[in-house]
Amino acid sequence: MDEKELLTNYINAVYQNTKTAIQSIEDIITKVEDDGFKKELATEQDGYYTLCKEIEMLAKAEGIEGIKDNNWLEKARLWTSVNMSTITDKSNRKIAELMLIGTFMGYITCIKDLADHKNISKDIDEIIERLKNYEKSNLERLIPYLN
Repeated sequence: MDEKELLTNYINAVYQNTKTAIQSIEDIITKVEDDGFKKELATEQDGYYTLCKEIEMLAKAEGIEGIKDNNWLEKARLWTSVNMSTITDKSNRKIAELMLIGTFMGYITCIKDLADHKNISKDIDEIIERLKNYEKSNLERLIPYLN
C-alpha cells in the first residue's frame, strides 16, 4: 500500500468512529425524556461534529476526496440495535448503559487505530488523541446517569 492509501485508510477509520458516535446519539436522543440528559447528549454530539469537521478539513488539505461514512448496513445495524434495546426500557439508566457501551467501543477503536497506523500522520494522531480523550471524558459524564 502506498503512503496516500495508508493516509486515506487512517482518515477513514477516524472519520467513521466519529460518524458512528454522531449517528448513535441521533438514534437515541429521541428516546430520552430527561431534559438534562438530552442536553448532555446534544453537547456530546456537538463535540463529535467538531472533530468530524476537522477530519474533513484535513482530508481536503491532504487531497483525499470521498472519505467514507459508514455503509448503510452498519447504519441499519446501529439503528436496529438502539431500537431493539430500548423497546421496553427507555429509562436514563438503560440509555446511559447503551451510550457507555458505544462510547467505550469508540475509545477502544481509537487505541487500536493509533497502534495500527503508527508513523502515518502526526496530524491524524493529534485528532485521534483528542477523540480518545473526548470519549474518556464522555464516559465520566455518562456514568452518573446509571443511578
